[in-house]
Amino acid sequence: MRDEVPVADGGEEGVTDGDEEGVSDGDRGAVTDGDEEGVTDGDRGAVTDGGEDAPAARDDGPVTLDGESLTPADVVAVAREGARVVVPPAAREAVRTARERVENVLESEEAVYGLNTGFGDLVDTRIAREDVDALQLNLLRSHAAGTGRDLAPEEVRALLCTRINALAKGYSGVREVVLDHLVAMLNHEIHPVVPSRGSLGASGDLAPLAHAALVLVGEGEAHTPEGRLPGEEALARAGLDPLALRAKEGLALINGTQLTVGLAALLVEDAARLLRAADAAGALTTEVSMGSTAAADPAIQEVRPHAGQAESARNVKRCCADSEIVESHRNCDRVQDAYSIRCLPQVHGAVRDAVAHLREAVTVELNSATDNPLVFPPGAVDRRTSGTDAADVVSGGNFHGAPLAHRLDYVTGALTDLAAIAERRVDRLLNPHVQEDHLPPFLASESGLQSGYMLAQYTAAALVDENRTEGRPAVDNTPVSGNQEDHVSMSATSALAARRTLDRSRTAVAVELCCAAQAAEFVDEELAHGVGTGAAYAAVRDVVDPLEADRPPAPDVEAVATLIESGTLDRALAAAMDEW
Repeated sequence: MRDEVPVADGGEEGVTDGDEEGVSDGDRGAVTDGDEEGVTDGDRGAVTDGGEDAPAARDDGPVTLDGESLTPADVVAVAREGARVVVPPAAREAVRTARERVENVLESEEAVYGLNTGFGDLVDTRIAREDVDALQLNLLRSHAAGTGRDLAPEEVRALLCTRINALAKGYSGVREVVLDHLVAMLNHEIHPVVPSRGSLGASGDLAPLAHAALVLVGEGEAHTPEGRLPGEEALARAGLDPLALRAKEGLALINGTQLTVGLAALLVEDAARLLRAADAAGALTTEVSMGSTAAADPAIQEVRPHAGQAESARNVKRCCADSEIVESHRNCDRVQDAYSIRCLPQVHGAVRDAVAHLREAVTVELNSATDNPLVFPPGAVDRRTSGTDAADVVSGGNFHGAPLAHRLDYVTGALTDLAAIAERRVDRLLNPHVQEDHLPPFLASESGLQSGYMLAQYTAAALVDENRTEGRPAVDNTPVSGNQEDHVSMSATSALAARRTLDRSRTAVAVELCCAAQAAEFVDEELAHGVGTGAAYAAVRDVVDPLEADRPPAPDVEAVATLIESGTLDRALAAAMDEW
């Protein structure tokens, strides 16, 4: 929730109110496809090691982490725009109350998982009172077993933001000072070095969260405005001392779905932007290939009222409004367009509905308690649970990533279809056997001597095929921890796969926009584009010149992909139309 709440003082260390020394620039910060090679810095050229590009500061006020109202857009604000975070007084009170309950249980010396027992298959091992605190530190160290590329700064910020919000619900039993340290790390751009691989999505994202939590205790490493530093030095940059963890705190820090949900929150926002770009690309292709917008008529959508379908149809109509090109062939002999044009609302709409289904789960997960065990007031749960007269401590499965994993896999498949239909529309523009008579083969001004955008379609086709290899991680399972954890979700793997798929699909849509803009060069110049298609054409031409002779298409495609990713295309379309 975006709010102007002042920073509260609670906790032993106090809460920072932001980075007085300023934050570095680099709002670009795109997340990569999740491969091992590194992460792009957002201008789709350079590759970073996952730490140099910090988010840019913003002036819209802090994001309030109260455990109840965090949205995907808020996560984007923190992760990419440098928004500061604050924990309000009511949430702080809930955290203090839960901690008091934990202390009460410790005093009783009853065996309670996560407080004074081992973990996983060692759950039946009782830990001596004098070793309880050491247990928590050992947990962080032993679970920091990740591998692969480092998470990008925006991915780490999303993870920290969502972890704070989950702890702020007041069911985890950590001390307030733990939240204070996490808040300070975000507000001072202390970004732990977190390898991207190693999570099974149950018990949550253990390995990535352990790497992040190591910095709290002065271990591990972090990227800071001053560079990559050991954990203790990084904390000092924010005026913090390493924490000495107490009972339950190590487990609360690493047991949850915060890598998965952080990545998913960024994904749903990016997917919404990509879908609008795909609608605009499809509308421009429809227009310059002399297709009909009749298939986007509201009457058709009203008798099959899927929300996503209706929205995509409206976008095509909005983009083509006032198009003289569309009007010029209204009474032509063509009866029907190919499916890739005629069924755009149905296909794009189905992808929209899949993303909306994921957004629903993400919004719930962002504001959920996902660690284990959870701490409740007495009498709140079945009395067969652990606890005392002052608290109930119950082991459950809220850390299991299945509610996100299955929907992420669903979105991966849907985004693959979005790229596939874009590639098919590219073929309608390039293929001399199916393209319209006014278009030259492969959109080359001297076809035969020149190849035009022929190979750009190859790129789109290759990316579609790569998307189809991503599989469905959520239906796989590898039992671990002596078979105690015998069914895992693979939700983080699903999230990384969905990110790779989105990035490839964005490039496929960029190929379509390049080709559609080039096809427009062969349309009667006296005929005006539609309101939105004209804006899309102009936005492409701002970064890509008409193809008058053969040149490498790669820079064209990259420039248009950045146009989509950065939101520049979206803003141009919104400025041109009353509704977008």
